[in-house]
Amino acid sequence: RSYKMDKYKILGKIGNGSFGTVYKASKKGKKSEALAIKQVRCNAPENVELALQEFWTLSSLQHHPNIIRFEECVQQHPGGMKTLKHGDTNSNNYLSLVEMSIKGKCDSKHRSANLWFVMEYCDGGDMNDYLLSRLPLASLNSSFMIQLADGISFLHRSNVVHRDLKPENILVRKTSKDDNSIPLLKIADFGLSKVCTTKDTSDTNVNHQWFSSACGSDFFMAPEVFEGRYTAKADVFALGVIFWSIMDRITFIDASTKKVLLGTYVRRDTEVLPLGEVLLDDPKLNI
Repeated sequence: RSYKMDKYKILGKIGNGSFGTVYKASKKGKKSEALAIKQVRCNAPENVELALQEFWTLSSLQHHPNIIRFEECVQQHPGGMKTLKHGDTNSNNYLSLVEMSIKGKCDSKHRSANLWFVMEYCDGGDMNDYLLSRLPLASLNSSFMIQLADGISFLHRSNVVHRDLKPENILVRKTSKDDNSIPLLKIADFGLSKVCTTKDTSDTNVNHQWFSSACGSDFFMAPEVFEGRYTAKADVFALGVIFWSIMDRITFIDASTKKVLLGTYVRRDTEVLPLGEVLLDDPKLNI
């Protein structure tokens, strides 16, 4: 199915992500809910690899209230715009993206190409900013922890390991104009995620799938991730760090952005160290 450039109306810029720009938008020609569209430039193989991984994961998931709702991915190339379909071996443009990701090389033909991820719009920003802009509230804390546990449980039942769970990658969707109402949390940013598959799909277990690449955000990484041998249980460790920081409002200042972030840590003299890194050296650490 071909797409015209004006299928979506861009309403404004939301911000810049790790490898793309996010816009608020809506479908043209009819009154519809607001959408978020993330533009990913295909000018570097690493961008393409992250984008394809997110696309593959989101395409494999059924709907869940605590997972960001994915509408479609539109591929923009010199010939126009077209819906991207997972595993479409008849699409040369799709196959060229896969080849670029595997080979780690970006040819001049695709440097001007873009991928547009169309997803639901979350009007509450990310969970980090949402919580830090409010006084602690027990009912809110409890709801957020239950929602996150439900979301991660669903991902693991769906054979998906997130691998980069942190408050900044969790979006907030308000359910009412009343600022005191409990909003919905949406786990997002699946660029580092993995879909676990085996020959016997009925016997797939995310805790039997081992990973070796250390990825994610240091302050939420499990000890075994630093070691380079881990399973989906690393998501559960990250969830525990998030729960702790939600309950006690523990924050640190990001060294690169100078932004105040939720997250637990261990202080050694003047250093602030990730909990997982310290536990790797001292598993019996008295926290």
